[in-house]
Amino acid sequence: MNLAPFIDIKSISYAYPVQKQPGMVISQEQRSMQPVPALYEVSLQIWPGEYVVLLGHNGSGKSTLARHCNALLLPDAGRVLVDGLDTKVEAMQRTVRDRVGMILQNPDNQIIATIVQDDVAWGLTVRGLPASLIHERVTDALAAVGISHLSMLPPHKLSGGQRQRLAIAGILALRPQCIIADEATSMLDPLSRQEITALLHQLNQEHGLTIIQVTHFLEEAALARRIVVMEQGQIILEGTPAEIFADLERLRSLNLAIPEPIALAARLRDAGFPIAPEAVTIEALARELMH
Repeated sequence: MNLAPFIDIKSISYAYPVQKQPGMVISQEQRSMQPVPALYEVSLQIWPGEYVVLLGHNGSGKSTLARHCNALLLPDAGRVLVDGLDTKVEAMQRTVRDRVGMILQNPDNQIIATIVQDDVAWGLTVRGLPASLIHERVTDALAAVGISHLSMLPPHKLSGGQRQRLAIAGILALRPQCIIADEATSMLDPLSRQEITALLHQLNQEHGLTIIQVTHFLEEAALARRIVVMEQGQIILEGTPAEIFADLERLRSLNLAIPEPIALAARLRDAGFPIAPEAVTIEALARELMH
């Protein structure tokens, strides 16, 4: 049994470089100022097959941390090991990105081809895989995300949720061990958000993929195995959904909106109803009330 973490983040710190605009004059005082770190001495282990949500409001550091998990960003201090590979080693970075795929906020930034099936095939084609294997993987990936019937359409004919499924299919075709969804639902309507989150859970449960979901929506975190809450570039809370949602006032103080099912469960407990801490979805709450 492999007891090693799939991603091992070891006390990393990171500050974005100061962007100097053309014609901008930087004073001596500004030159001497240190950039404000986006991450400060963050350590985290993510295990194979785990479903982890990185939760926090905008600017908390959650997306910066996620981008260190597939070598899109490299730490100023500390180390990130992905399946034992150090992301700072340039020769290893392509392998790291093959093992850890990332879905971005806007799927249009990841869609390249003019036909759905060609877009899924693109990453495989540039890697020089044989045509028969490409066809097999494209077919499997489209089926896994539920858009096989759209394979011959141009991507611009797809809805926002369908385009996000297409982006996921393009990553799945590369057969990663982990998928990072970096605010991948934030541009979608509530129903599409639910569908994409359900798809990520399905990929975790049926295919054993490690999933890291970055979000500021608490309802998307309710079914995670573990929630990691970030604030000002540091991890401030970590635990199961039941543990994290036990202190709603703390979450409100972090500018996180409390979903109605979780707020309702808290009100029912205050009124004397024996609602289990694990009842963090409307379905679980309904089951509790039926007992």
